[in-house]
Amino acid sequence: MRFFEDIEIGEKTRLGTYTFTEAEIVAFARAWDPQPFHLDAAAGARTHFGGLVASGWQTAAISSKLRAEACLRLHEALQREGRKVPRIGPSPGFKDLHWLLPIRAGDTLTFESEVTAKNASATRPEWGLVFTHETGTDQLGRLAFEFTNCVFVERLEA
Repeated sequence: MRFFEDIEIGEKTRLGTYTFTEAEIVAFARAWDPQPFHLDAAAGARTHFGGLVASGWQTAAISSKLRAEACLRLHEALQREGRKVPRIGPSPGFKDLHWLLPIRAGDTLTFESEVTAKNASATRPEWGLVFTHETGTDQLGRLAFEFTNCVFVERLEA
């Protein structure tokens, strides 16, 4: 992230790609979402999924990781240029989370973020709120995952 005033509505950032493996799907499920269709291909075959699928929460966690890494890369680039790096505050939440397609071993998602709105904070003048539409698109170009995110970003003009 850059400072609130430097962020443009419509700006898109490619966060990165991730290929799901069977071992990682099962390991995540064992730790965090132990439903049969996330743990075992045979059990998944007996469901409407027809096989092993990744937990939606795994997809969300990967999206979050790639977003954090993209932010870190930008901050490192700003520092190399001798520019000040803004503070990034917490997220007051997200909404409209949709898992649109089952994600299977071998699927590769490309994650992207688009700034959709921004507002100066009414109660904290040193912060602004930045709203983004976060997406994950599969290797066939199909939208598989999306949500609306919000994060506090430091303002220059405070």
